[in-house]
Amino acid sequence: MTDTHQNPPAGPLVWAWTTVDAPIGPVGLAATPTGLLEVAFAADGPTSQRAVARLTRRLGTGPGAAPSAAHEVLAETTKELAAYFTGRRETFSVPLDWSLTSGFNRRVLRELADHVPYGTVVSYQDLADRVGEPGAARAVGTAMGGNPLPIVVPCHRVVESGGGLGGFGGGLEVKRALLTLEGVLPQPLF
Repeated sequence: MTDTHQNPPAGPLVWAWTTVDAPIGPVGLAATPTGLLEVAFAADGPTSQRAVARLTRRLGTGPGAAPSAAHEVLAETTKELAAYFTGRRETFSVPLDWSLTSGFNRRVLRELADHVPYGTVVSYQDLADRVGEPGAARAVGTAMGGNPLPIVVPCHRVVESGGGLGGFGGGLEVKRALLTLEGVLPQPLF
């Protein structure tokens, strides 16, 4: 995964939005020329409109319609997600724009992205230990809930120490589906 630490340039930010069909339902994607900015679950019409409105408020501009480097990031992300969902890709190489997260949350998400590979899981506590904050398992849960880049930054791979699934912003059925795709959970019987 390509990573960027750049701050967005001053002035209007160029960004783009698209929605792609996936086995887990429609997925919304936002990108800047720097990289993938956000992944949104259940991105049907109303959910997609709310996500675009929220990003417009936060970024100070709406998504651009003209072709740009942001659209190129979206096209590459769409290809990589399609390959992931068909079992032909285990890692993502699209550049990431980390500007929607900072501090502890960014540290935890970067550790997750860089060191918890496809087909494995880590506990909230273990992730807290890995970033040098052993008393911060609940804060790790909060960071997972605020992850702007789920799937690509695989918060679905974070589970409870006792073996429970824990929570997931996309819903537990989506978390189960992603972990099943990665071979962590058995295929459902029905």
